Amino acid sequence: MVTVRGVIRDLSINGPIPTIVSILGTGFVVKYDDSFYIVTNFHVVDGLLNSTVTFSNGDAYRAKTIGSDAYSDLAIVLVNAPLVEFHPLSLGSSSKLKVGETVVAIGNPFGLSETVTVGVVSQLGRTLDTGISGGFAIADTIQFSAPINPGNSGGPLINLNGMVIGMTTATVTDSQGLGFAIPADTISRELPFLVKDGKYDKHPYLGVQLVDMNYELSQAMGTNVTWGVLVQSTVPGGPADKAGLKGGTRTTTILDQKYLIGGDIITSANGTRIIDYDAFTAFLEEHAVSGQTIQLGIIRNGRFMVISLVLGTRPPLT
Repeated sequence: MVTVRGVIRDLSINGPIPTIVSILGTGFVVKYDDSFYIVTNFHVVDGLLNSTVTFSNGDAYRAKTIGSDAYSDLAIVLVNAPLVEFHPLSLGSSSKLKVGETVVAIGNPFGLSETVTVGVVSQLGRTLDTGISGGFAIADTIQFSAPINPGNSGGPLINLNGMVIGMTTATVTDSQGLGFAIPADTISRELPFLVKDGKYDKHPYLGVQLVDMNYELSQAMGTNVTWGVLVQSTVPGGPADKAGLKGGTRTTTILDQKYLIGGDIITSANGTRIIDYDAFTAFLEEHAVSGQTIQLGIIRNGRFMVISLVLGTRPPLT
């Protein structure tokens, strides 16, 4: 495990006069293609100036971010250090995780180096809105109960076999035992692209606004389907629009929340049952890439049908 440090120019404090703010995060070493790299969060290195990596023995070196993906809050950092400094961790398979499984989070909360906390996997396939990914939520994250705090970001989440099954990325403010991690499978999938190309541009894009179906919506629409995701609207000319997905046609208010109803209800993807938005985004993250054609099972006007949709590519973040 390593500590990632640097400073950023923060314009939000004194307006046009930049204020220099110190940033502290965590990372860990992985070995790929016979070279060593530091894996950390995108939000740790975003805008970082004069970044350094400090190893657990106290040795520090200049560092450079060579690849990043805000959509998954991932970054790869290169450090020109002697080989003796690198002690890589092994990436496990997050697809084999079970709810209730014991996990260990390691990080530098509030600068307290190499802090270890223990918890369990609370749930899988969570969708996390961090505000750093241009309105797109981070899909398929691991929810866990081990306490984490600022400074833990980028640290490894390890199972009892010593394998990295995730990377801690966020906690909910004022919560207790409510942390989230990027799955190891996401890291393994993106690592080759981030190292070689500096980016990962295979996240699928539908161009659609969705909400979870529920009992109240089903009653308002006159259907008995209480699960799946309801299409609110589609982006003109986007993949969903081209595939013929239909958005809502009229507005209703349920518990002070306005909805567009009357659109298609997505209930399956490539034959996999879609319970809610989390399940849909997790399926896309795990099983689909841009350019791929998927089969969506939908309910339209009370009738089940299957449509083909060619997934687009998310626009690059600026």
